[in-house]
Amino acid sequence: MRSFWILLALISGLGVCQVQAHQLGVDSVFLEEKADFQYKLSFNISPGSAEALTMPILPPHCQWSEESESAPSGSMGLKFSSVGRALSAEDKILLPWKRNGVLFTALWHDGTKARQFFISNDEGILVDLSQLKAGSGSMSNTAKRFMRLGVEHIWKGLDHLLFVAGLLLLVKGARRLTLTITAFTVAHSITLALSVFGQVQLEQGLVDVLVAMSIVFLAVEIVYAHRGHSGWSMRWPWLVSFGFGLIHGLGFAGALNALGLPAEEVPPALLFFNVGVEIGQLLFVALWLVVIWAATQLSLRLPKKASLVPAYALGIIASCWFIDRVLTMFAA
Repeated sequence: MRSFWILLALISGLGVCQVQAHQLGVDSVFLEEKADFQYKLSFNISPGSAEALTMPILPPHCQWSEESESAPSGSMGLKFSSVGRALSAEDKILLPWKRNGVLFTALWHDGTKARQFFISNDEGILVDLSQLKAGSGSMSNTAKRFMRLGVEHIWKGLDHLLFVAGLLLLVKGARRLTLTITAFTVAHSITLALSVFGQVQLEQGLVDVLVAMSIVFLAVEIVYAHRGHSGWSMRWPWLVSFGFGLIHGLGFAGALNALGLPAEEVPPALLFFNVGVEIGQLLFVALWLVVIWAATQLSLRLPKKASLVPAYALGIIASCWFIDRVLTMFAA
């Protein structure tokens, strides 16, 4: 019973509005250096996000040009000049956008190219040009950035966390729970890799619909179990978590696929992103167990009449997502 309080607290604390974590908004940003200290900043805007973008903040010695380029497809090209000197490793560009991060590529005038993924902070996304000189990228920087992206992706993706919460509510016993969580991890790791390498492709809208459906299924199973019925999830929880884990893996893959990484950069990005996802998932499970222990020490109990409230809340929230995503998919 005590674990039901955890679900209610998590739903309130994380916020339902954060469910759209699969899409990064801005897929990639390109900085092209031209002659005479002239530059062009190009980026692609995902559908529906154009109104949320504001102009990047340039270094003090730079100024925007009146010329700009835009296309109906959502691509933007903003031109600016650097007064008195070229951009250097001391300069920074702030992208004041509410996004998880961007893949930033610099094409320098001497023909060299560098690419880094920059994570957002409170102000936006700070692009440090010292990390965009040829050869400046390192494995440690790649690991840090993509692991952080993986952790943020699962923590901001409330639908994934609620599916794990449903498993924690439903499955009893340490051994059964370990097998169930492990099966979920193995499954979404498989489809994440297959999708990123282009072996499995599924329309993102359909993936989001199926993810919502998986949570509805778990909510129904929780109610059945409370009433003494033995459903699929009670008898074979690891098989159910593995099957739905394959779908969730395609949802995780949406974040990496949206970046358009070059083939040679996919393996390390995939590895560290997946590690970040697993770290985020384990932190969630650990937090859940700590709160259960604390509730046990405080002897907190849910009134019997309210024992199914969290299961119904889980089902109602996921059903709303399901309907909204189906309508969005057919309206696109």
